[in-house]
Amino acid sequence: MITFGPGGNSLSWGKRKFPADLPSYLAELGLNGYEIECGRGVRISESTVNELPRIAAENGIYVTLHAPYFISLSSVEEEKRQNSVNYILESARAAKSVGARKIVVHSGSCSKMTRAEALYLASGTLKSAQAALDENGLSEIIICPETMGKINQLGTLEEVLELCKVDERFLPTVDFGHLNARTLGEIKSREDYAKMLDLIENELGHERLSNMHIHFSKIEYTKGGEKKHLTFADEQFGPQFEPLMEEIHARNLSPSVICESDGTQAEDAAAMKKYYESL
Repeated sequence: MITFGPGGNSLSWGKRKFPADLPSYLAELGLNGYEIECGRGVRISESTVNELPRIAAENGIYVTLHAPYFISLSSVEEEKRQNSVNYILESARAAKSVGARKIVVHSGSCSKMTRAEALYLASGTLKSAQAALDENGLSEIIICPETMGKINQLGTLEEVLELCKVDERFLPTVDFGHLNARTLGEIKSREDYAKMLDLIENELGHERLSNMHIHFSKIEYTKGGEKKHLTFADEQFGPQFEPLMEEIHARNLSPSVICESDGTQAEDAAAMKKYYESL
């Protein structure tokens, strides 16, 4: 089943209590997904661990988790790559504790090497990370490498698909806002989305295409790629979500879709879900 939700809390969350008020808040917007943001480190309260798994299960909320931003799969320093394995392991433990299965992992940088060298190092780090999960009883947690928004970062769609080939359990996190930013606005039509979905299916197969993780937001970009996340109200930068929803609906796919708009992520996720259901 396709799910829609916000990455973290919108401004409209206000003074609500997490996770107790999550079901009513999401229900008001018709949402059924939620991504826990651990970008600045894995810090999850005891109350969240104690309450969220039951709350999510009882209310049909599909929970995912974003691993720390400072993970560097392709660092030239072996110590940093090993630290990244540890951060992924820590994220997987946190995900299991709150009832999540997918963890989103940034791909890395290639500023000090060729893209091929960066991809080689990142692949090795991910292989070690999956081994660590398996050794620690966390095999059910799915590592989801993410497409990135800056041109000098590892994380084109093609590169992320190569990273997903490290282990058949991996699923891609396809951030269409990032891809639009790093290509300086090339995502303009349903055909553009169709080509990307075809590529994913050709490289990873239909099942992994259907079950992939999606991030979506409009993103301002410069010549270097991503600058900052925007809201759906922005009319200057893309991409538009409607053609993507049309392709997902036509193909009967079941991804988890998380909106990362700046402060309106829940409301914009609801706009995507409403449009999808109208098709």
